[in-house]
Amino acid sequence: MSGNDPGNPGRSDEDAEDVRLMKLVSHGDTSAFETLVERHQSLVGGTVAHMLGSNSDVEDIAQQVFIRVWKSARRYVPRAKFTTWLLKITRNLVFNELRRSKRHAHVPLQTNPGAEEFPVKDEVNPAPDASLLETELQQAIDDAIAQLPESQRMALILRRYEQLSYEEISEVLDLSVPAVKSVLFRARTELRSRLSRYLG
Repeated sequence: MSGNDPGNPGRSDEDAEDVRLMKLVSHGDTSAFETLVERHQSLVGGTVAHMLGSNSDVEDIAQQVFIRVWKSARRYVPRAKFTTWLLKITRNLVFNELRRSKRHAHVPLQTNPGAEEFPVKDEVNPAPDASLLETELQQAIDDAIAQLPESQRMALILRRYEQLSYEEISEVLDLSVPAVKSVLFRARTELRSRLSRYLG
């Protein structure tokens, strides 16, 4: 099956399948629920990871998102796309977590356990500088994103990593489309200024 088509205003095959599964989940069908989790765990897990960064909480928050899905299944009404509804739940839990752990706000976004093993000098490879620079740049981007206000951060992550349309982001964040564009503009401006030493 093809990936999401954010530009398609009608209900896609994928979304119709999600709605069908949710109907089964609302009647207590655990295998339909497992299928839903498999279909969307990378969307939820990826969004949570990019928003929170600390790997220890990611799995826990993602799990909580799907627990909410299970508990809300009977009340679910497919007004928007299923993934939009799912990302709203994700947004609420992530924002709660961010507020709770404000004191850890400046923990680097992604901590790679293998980062220390990265060869600083590799005699076999004549040009490690490019890949080193790339790793450093990616870390700098992650760190800069981590310091954005939560709505800017969420909008940027949904646009950049999940390729959501402005309309979908506006539904997830409960903002108008012009407000989303404005939030993204501010986020990108802030990123550019934080990353100026790399972009210059």
